[in-house]
Amino acid sequence: MRSSGPSRGKPMAEIVARTERLILRTWEDHDSDRFYEVMNTPAVMRYLGGVQDRATWEAAKERLDGYQRDFGHTFWIVECIADGELLGFCGLKRVNAENAGPIAGDVEIGWRLRESAWGQGIAKEAAIASLDLAFGRFAAPHVVALTVTGNEGSWGLMERLGMTRRKDLDFDDPRFGPELNPTIIYRIEADAWPSARKSALS
Repeated sequence: MRSSGPSRGKPMAEIVARTERLILRTWEDHDSDRFYEVMNTPAVMRYLGGVQDRATWEAAKERLDGYQRDFGHTFWIVECIADGELLGFCGLKRVNAENAGPIAGDVEIGWRLRESAWGQGIAKEAAIASLDLAFGRFAAPHVVALTVTGNEGSWGLMERLGMTRRKDLDFDDPRFGPELNPTIIYRIEADAWPSARKSALS
């Protein structure tokens, strides 16, 4: 399927998943400016190193494009079906953080939503769709998620998705100071997902 909207001479975005309220799709050229505008706030970026200058965001966007090119997945745009508004991103990448040790290269799920989308179950809805893709289309043996201790909203969702805390996989990320270290890890195995999915939907 393809999304509606102008292609500007290029193929339109690919819809990779559709849920009750959301579309997860590949990035279009115009998404980068809008994402930076609505997502680069102190609240959203609190546990991600703080607000970004434009050059830092552009480098991050290049990495997102690279994941899609190299692996067929990335942190996809999350769009509201009702009004087409960009809500953030959610999806899959490969762990590439420094010091990641044994989880380097593992399939990682991640999400980032604008403040107006918080508290509505949107992250869980998008994450369930992403895990379906991880264990279905991409045949991942397991999926990890990375966060920090202070980000209770993030690891709380990981637990609601049936992911298990793995202290043995925690690591320090040299990009961040002590307030954002260690990086803590949650993980779920492919064979655990069907029952975890049912619980997450209940």
